[in-house]
Amino acid sequence: MTVSRVMNDYPGIKPETRQRVLDVVEQMGYRPNMVARSLATQRTKRIGVLVESAVEFGESDMVRAIETAARAVGYSVTSVAVRDNDMSPQDAIAHLTSQGVDALCVVAPRSSSVAALRQITVSVPVLVVKSDKDPTFLTVSADQQQGTNLVVDHLAGLGHRDILHIAGPLDWLDARGRERAFHARVKSWGMRERAIVIGDWTADFGYDFSRTITKVPEYTAIFAANDDMALGVIHGLHDNGISVPKDMSVVGFDDLPTSRHFLPPLTTVRQDFRALGAKVMDVLRAALENREIPQRSKIATELIVRQSTAQPRHLS
Repeated sequence: MTVSRVMNDYPGIKPETRQRVLDVVEQMGYRPNMVARSLATQRTKRIGVLVESAVEFGESDMVRAIETAARAVGYSVTSVAVRDNDMSPQDAIAHLTSQGVDALCVVAPRSSSVAALRQITVSVPVLVVKSDKDPTFLTVSADQQQGTNLVVDHLAGLGHRDILHIAGPLDWLDARGRERAFHARVKSWGMRERAIVIGDWTADFGYDFSRTITKVPEYTAIFAANDDMALGVIHGLHDNGISVPKDMSVVGFDDLPTSRHFLPPLTTVRQDFRALGAKVMDVLRAALENREIPQRSKIATELIVRQSTAQPRHLS
């Protein structure tokens, strides 16, 4: 019984007892038989992950982070990408639940994915990676509001008072969260409240939009909702003879591994996907073990200041 409790990570085991068991396990090279365990416990120790697309940076990093965190506590992950596999959210959820998963996680969801979940009776704990509170699902997220506030505050501190926001598609919950936070923070600073531009997350969109800016506009900074669109914006502005950051400051969101190599290197918001994956697993395990869990958990974001932002041209 003691060995079983140690192997299943139960609380209340004396540290010295736990270590003795783990030492023997290591010496014997023991590995649990997951098939036998699932028959005995009615648990597969598998988490189902529904993701909109596995090729987008944030989503792919999030899935990898969940896989790493799951593996560390003896779980496996089965994931389905809706857009990449041409599946409806309902079909993807049915596919995952048919695999006998113990819990379900929806990563970087669109509102349609969450709406589909509400129409289906799922007999396992469900966690949605999103910022807003939800009466039905567990939620975990990077703090989109905090990250957006950091962007606006940084630009305001440099002297900017007119900022254009290029949002992601507003049926994506992260894009909507950043857009709402942007409007609220701009208003709190008494800045000009300018209509947003709605993008599609791609660098091509950022480039095509910024090529329409044929002369230096009234606004002095652009906040793109992700780094890919910010990259396209910088490229298009350059091709139109508009200098970043001399004529226009540009900020992104995500901190792609390549963002520090943009010309100029991009000021952006970093999300800690490793911490986010660990929090997802902590909350799901608490739900599976009938422990008290927070209904809402947020991971702090960090502003990474590089050379794509500077004082506005009239202050330079």
